[in-house]
Amino acid sequence: MAASAPTSGGGSKKRKHEQSAPDLGQLHEDMLERVLARLPPASFFRLRGVCRRWRDAAGSPAFLAACASVPARHPWFVMLSERQEERRPPIAFDAAEGTWARCRGAPGPGPVPVAAAGGLVLYRAPDTGALTVANPLTGASRELPPPPPAAATLQAVAMYGSPYRVVLILGKLTDLSMSAFDPSTNAWADAVPLSRKPDASPAPRGENEGDNENDEDDDGTVFFLSKSGAVMASTTQRSPSREHSSAVTCRPDGSDAVAYFLSSSGAVVSCDLARRAYAELPRVLPAHAEHSIDVAACGGRAYAVVLTEYLDTASLRVWEFLEGAWTQAAAMPPAMSHGFYGAKADVNCVGHGGRIMVCVSSGEEGGPNGCFLCDVGSNRWEELPRCVDADGDGAAADFVAAFSFEPRMEVAV
Repeated sequence: MAASAPTSGGGSKKRKHEQSAPDLGQLHEDMLERVLARLPPASFFRLRGVCRRWRDAAGSPAFLAACASVPARHPWFVMLSERQEERRPPIAFDAAEGTWARCRGAPGPGPVPVAAAGGLVLYRAPDTGALTVANPLTGASRELPPPPPAAATLQAVAMYGSPYRVVLILGKLTDLSMSAFDPSTNAWADAVPLSRKPDASPAPRGENEGDNENDEDDDGTVFFLSKSGAVMASTTQRSPSREHSSAVTCRPDGSDAVAYFLSSSGAVVSCDLARRAYAELPRVLPAHAEHSIDVAACGGRAYAVVLTEYLDTASLRVWEFLEGAWTQAAAMPPAMSHGFYGAKADVNCVGHGGRIMVCVSSGEEGGPNGCFLCDVGSNRWEELPRCVDADGDGAAADFVAAFSFEPRMEVAV
């Protein structure tokens, strides 16, 4: 009879326990900081509450250096509602986790986001125009000095690069200028005029254009009849949270920056900040066509997102300006866009990486609303989950716009 093999008994379990990897409490300090730096950004809020050692590690310069060594993170989107001043703290959508998270905004109840770049968000006080840069992850903020006095109207605010740069685009569409803020000197440069490049496709004008003495003050407004017979104006009525927003394309080092924004008549204006020149791009749709439009930048390219109604349905499409003409880059599936038919909905967009966040709001209580992420390259669309306000009455929040940033602990203001 063959002898049976000896059993391991409890000795094997003991040897396995002795050879197991050490827990986090046994890690060397620099290794612990590297591990913590690679945790999801949402967990940064809870690091200091775990233990004293983690609290000390989360505040050390070595931990911030470890965070800086982590490659690009998935974006967070700071969401804006019509009652943004009542929503404290702000709510952000974590694109990596697909969940909602709390973040920190600018100090005080008044400022609203107007631009973002890297890991920072720029806030503006509507009543005073004061600008504040903040890191929504850490809550660190810095109030910028007042820009040089200017009688010209503010058209758009642009923010880009690392270290960040802030540019104000001022004046009428016929006479634009720009003023830039340099964080290294903490000072604004004097406003410099922008030269107007020949438009890519000039809009047709009336035969008596030369006789119009007020042509320089023309805002491009066109009046037309809607399908129901109502008199409509082509002047764009933007959401207050996106009134001065722009989309910026630039190189990784911040060079060759071009800002895109909407004129009061809904035309897309491209402003080359490096060469100090601008041009009005041709319209995606005729001025008399009922539609909502916004601009976004992602993947180093600029896009126009247009919501329109045609043949008893609604269509939401993404367009890119290539070789002097608008070319369709993506389109929302008809089954998703049809729900906005007849709602006179407004679209507000922001891009990050290769995706565009599209917020569609009807402005009517109980009307169709929704936020969507579009992967432009693959034309893949997904609707964000509803966000239930746990601090309020428990109702789902309706968002009208968003700004994107890269959640980073180490980014200073």
